[in-house]
Order: sequence, then C-alpha cells, then structure tokens
Amino acid sequence: MTNQLDKKSQAWSALFSEPMSDLVKRYTSSVFFDKRLWQADIQGSLAHAEMLAAQGIIAAQDRADIQRGMAQIVADIEAGRFEWKLDLEDVHLNIEARLTQLVGDAGKRMHTGRSRNDQVATDVRLWLRGEIDLISALLATLQQALLDLAAQHTQTILPGFTHLQVAQPVSFAHHLLAYVEMFARDAERMREVRARTNRLPLGSAALAGTSYPLDRERVARSLGMVDAQGVPQLCRNSLDAVSDRDFAMEFAAAASISMVHISRLSEELVLWMSQNFGFIRLADRFTTGSSIMPQKKNPDVPELARGKTGRVVGHLMGLLTLMKGQPLAYNKDNQEDKEPLFDTVDTLKDTLRIFAEMMGGLTVNEDAMRKAAARGYATATDLADYLVKKGLAFRDAHEVVAHAVKSAQLAGKDLSELPLTTLQGFHAAIEADVFDCLSLQGSLDARNTIGGTAPERVLQEIALHRQRLG
Repeated sequence: MTNQLDKKSQAWSALFSEPMSDLVKRYTSSVFFDKRLWQADIQGSLAHAEMLAAQGIIAAQDRADIQRGMAQIVADIEAGRFEWKLDLEDVHLNIEARLTQLVGDAGKRMHTGRSRNDQVATDVRLWLRGEIDLISALLATLQQALLDLAAQHTQTILPGFTHLQVAQPVSFAHHLLAYVEMFARDAERMREVRARTNRLPLGSAALAGTSYPLDRERVARSLGMVDAQGVPQLCRNSLDAVSDRDFAMEFAAAASISMVHISRLSEELVLWMSQNFGFIRLADRFTTGSSIMPQKKNPDVPELARGKTGRVVGHLMGLLTLMKGQPLAYNKDNQEDKEPLFDTVDTLKDTLRIFAEMMGGLTVNEDAMRKAAARGYATATDLADYLVKKGLAFRDAHEVVAHAVKSAQLAGKDLSELPLTTLQGFHAAIEADVFDCLSLQGSLDARNTIGGTAPERVLQEIALHRQRLG
C-alpha cells in the first residue's frame, strides 16, 4: 500500500512498476533549495491558467478555482504552514499537488499545454529578473555612498600608484570615482542581462511546442515579459527555450565582474588600514579583534569579500561546465543550475549591502595620505611636463628629470625641496615658477581635462554621477 501511494505521488507513476528508491529521491530532489521559486512558480501558473481560460482550453470555473487555491497556498507558505514534501521532488509538483488537494480536477487541468521543462525555465527567469532589480538598486546605493564620501575629499591628496609604487598625486575623491565608474558598468551589465532574462519560455512544453492553441504573447504581457515598447518577448525556438541557461551564465559573469571590483576595493581597504599605510579607519562594527593580540583590529569584511569573490567566480565556472556537454534539449543536469545561481545572488546582494554601509562609515587620515604622496617623488612627471612646455622634447625632459630625482634621492629630499640653483643645474630652462608645478596641489590642479583629478573636474563628475543616479 505504501509503495502504491508513493507511486501515485509521482507525475509519471503509471508507467513504472516499482517506486523510486529513497536514495534516488534524496539524490534527485530539489525541493529544499528550489522552493524559493514558489512566488515565481505561482505567478507563472496563474498567467498560464488565465490564458488557458481565455483560449477556451479550460473552463472559466477552472480558472476561478485555480486562483482560489493558489491564494490559499500563498497564505499557507507565507504563514509557514505549507508542507514541502521530498516525495514530490520539486517546488512545481509540491504546489500542483497541494492545489489539486484544494480544488480537485481544476488543479490537474492547470498543467495543460506546458511541461516542467518550460515551467522551470520560466520560474527561474521570473525569479532572477526580480533579483536583478534588487541588485541594481544596491549597486546604486553603493555608488551613492562612494559619491558622498568623495564629495568630502576632493582636496584630499592621495598617492596614485602603479605597480604599487608612488606614481602621481590624485585626490582621494578621484580615486573613489574610479570605483563609481566600475559599479556603474556593473549596473549597465545587469540591465542588459535583465533584458535577455526577461523572455518567455512558457508554451514551449517539453521540447517541441504544443498542439493546444496557446496565446504565448498574452502570457508574456501578463508576466511583464515585454520590451520598453511593450512588445512581448518570447523564446522563439522550443528546443532552445527549455534548455537555454545563457541568462544564468551571463548573470553569473556579470556578478563575478562586480565581485572582482569589490575585491579590488577590498584589497585597497586592507592595505590602507594597515599600520604601514594608515590611510583609513573602518568603523569598529566592520572589524574584529584577535583572540591573542589585544591591539589588533582586523578588516574582516573586506577580507571576506575578497574571499567570496572566488566563490562567485567558481559558480560561474560551474555553470559553464554544467552546460558545455549537454545535447538538446532539456537534461536533468540543469537541476544543478539553481544552487550556484541562488548562492551567487545571495552573496552579491549581501556584499553590496554591507559595503554601502561600510563605506559610509569610513574615516580618512588626510595627513597620512598627503605625507605618503610627498615621499615618492610624485610630481616628477609634472617637472617633465614643465620642461616640455619650455620647448624640450618629452624624452629629453624625461632624462633630465631622472637625473634630478636621482640627485634628490641622494640628498634625501623631495624635488620641491631642492634649491632653484640645483634644479637649474639640470637644465637652464628651469626658472623660479618651477615650484608651482612641483607642489602636490599644483600637480592636482593642473590635470583639469575630462577624466582628470583636478578638484574642479572631480566636482563636475560627482554632479554628473548624481544626476545619472537620480
């Protein structure tokens, strides 16, 4: 009797002479992670049922019963009363079985003209679309936090590095705006991924389409799967519709790039917080102490974000590998797309949320930044530019300044600390106005082209970013 009941709980049970083993049930079940798709599953089913009724495929009463039953299921899930059953394998069969218990034959008719193959493809797209919207909002919040911090530090001088060697002075605001640009590109990529995610597979059935007169465009409109002009967006080949996971891989790629940007920022925060730099201080709520060294404040949040980047990139590699050997159309392999996708979404959202708050509470040591910029001959390029404006070819000016830097190093002084007579010994074109270009502030102010670090230019860029973000 038990075996017979187990068989009846499976959508395909009439064909089989023995029930699925408990080991296989556990191995193949996805319900305990894909149940997070329940809202998308119900949303897609209601749109499908509405269309079936409009097309005369099911009765209006069936549609009303389905809506009533689904409303009860929503209430039960939200109240924590819904019983998720391993025997029913996944979110789709759990909801359908409960619906049939509640409304009888109408629940059985809901699946007309579709398969779990196009159903799950639709559910994941609907769910991911909503998550992309949340991520886009979080990216905007992080950009705003960076802009707020930048607005306070357009005159704060920071050494700009190449090869982690002091290169040229920049403002701290200009440095922060580099990350605003990165996260703006991330948001742009998310918008593009969303557009390709927001296409309807439902109606493709198992792989070949269906003989029922479905109105797929109606379903697409019901689910908001339309372009900016309101034109329904459909997956137009049934084989591709049920087996395509490009949208998931593309999202994972965009998420990986965003996490790489966070990891780069994390690396700088870790360096800047160390005593060797001392440029910043993170609020205590974002740090931890040591179990043995009482003086320590460890930057655990940026360190962990740096580590979680590898986790997200690993999920991208997993999804790519998952798809690379699959023939058309749907294969059970695709059940493995959800856990890496879900974890990627969760990790990116949590990281963006905490970084926006952390950057808002960051304290800057302006004096340490300025002293570091002064130690590395950061205005050497400015001296070369000065000589070019006096008529020297740049390569000749470069050579002259190299000799001047070498002399300053031997004297243990910055270029700006060398006497005018000493500087003139390197080239006769050097005059008293040279000290204007050798100052850190002068170097900053001189770079007033688009994309430059001059405070006036940086303020303009902050205003443009604020306008873009609304």
